[in-house]
Amino acid sequence: MDRRRRAASALAAACALTCALTVLATTAANVAVAPPAHAAPSPAPGGPREADGTRKKSLEDVRAEIEGLYRQAGAATDAYNLAEEQAEKQSAEIARLSRAIADGRTRIDRLRQRAGAAARAQYRSGGIPEEARLVLTDDPQLFLDGAGRLVQGQKATRDLLAELERRQQDLETYTQDAGTEWNRLEQHRSAQQEARKHIDEKIAAAEKLESRLAAEERTRLRELEQRDRQRQQTAWLESGALKEINRAASPQGRDAIAFATAQIGKPYVWGAEGPDSYDCSGLTQRAWGTAGRGIPRTSQEQWRLLPRVAVKDMRPGDLIIYYADATHVGMYIGDGSMVHAPRPGRDVTVAGAGSMPILGVVRPDK
Repeated sequence: MDRRRRAASALAAACALTCALTVLATTAANVAVAPPAHAAPSPAPGGPREADGTRKKSLEDVRAEIEGLYRQAGAATDAYNLAEEQAEKQSAEIARLSRAIADGRTRIDRLRQRAGAAARAQYRSGGIPEEARLVLTDDPQLFLDGAGRLVQGQKATRDLLAELERRQQDLETYTQDAGTEWNRLEQHRSAQQEARKHIDEKIAAAEKLESRLAAEERTRLRELEQRDRQRQQTAWLESGALKEINRAASPQGRDAIAFATAQIGKPYVWGAEGPDSYDCSGLTQRAWGTAGRGIPRTSQEQWRLLPRVAVKDMRPGDLIIYYADATHVGMYIGDGSMVHAPRPGRDVTVAGAGSMPILGVVRPDK
């Protein structure tokens, strides 16, 4: 039976090899007759052309491309903020472990001093063990008193040695943990640097695209952006989303809204948490922190960790998470509106709550 299986396996392998060689040969033949890589692309039918013959992008195409780049920068910003938050936690943990290590060393030194004092006391007594001196006494009372002290002394010695061993084990554990935390810190710093590079690249690409436009085209671009947001908001309202959204904000929610709306007009800066600029999740975190409720730093962590509520149950102060990858967040302020920090090149502003694709809603004070 095993012989037949091995034969079947060998046959299958031979067939696979033959197929692979056939595919490679076909691919090579195709490559041989393929046009050179530098050949000019075939011009697209219809519409204006660039100098190289390719179809000229419409302003709407440029708008979509710029928005896509900024969305990618937003996702990288979330990764940067999360890595920064984790690095801060790691740094705090390393500091705590360093204090524990220093404290452990101090305690071990004290225990060793006590052990040394006991050894010196025995040496001064002539090196005769307490048990021997107890046996040699002729005084019954001294014998009883000595026996009690001997039992206590033996217990104290055992406790001292046991504590010394525990402290040494703790010190080894703290040292190992500190090494682990340091490695994690380095990983998070590396993730930060990679995210920072990605953010800068995407923002630079978007700004380059926009800089190529004439002044009137940039104005038109802004109008297209606002029109698209209004279209999405109108569709959201017409869906009946606001029919059941009539709840009042909690006291903490009112405080969070007051803080967030007071930041209107301040610029978006990725990674910023105020007071002069914000990114989207930096604004919501600081607003709820000011209201006395600590929440995660990134929109993705806010979506993952905060209690969720249905859109129909939304109330002012709740956070609306946008896009399938949870890379944007705004704070609902009532009447179908929210306040948010949109993207680089824009300021904190009020916008329609349905002007972007809603992933869901979370409530920090639920």
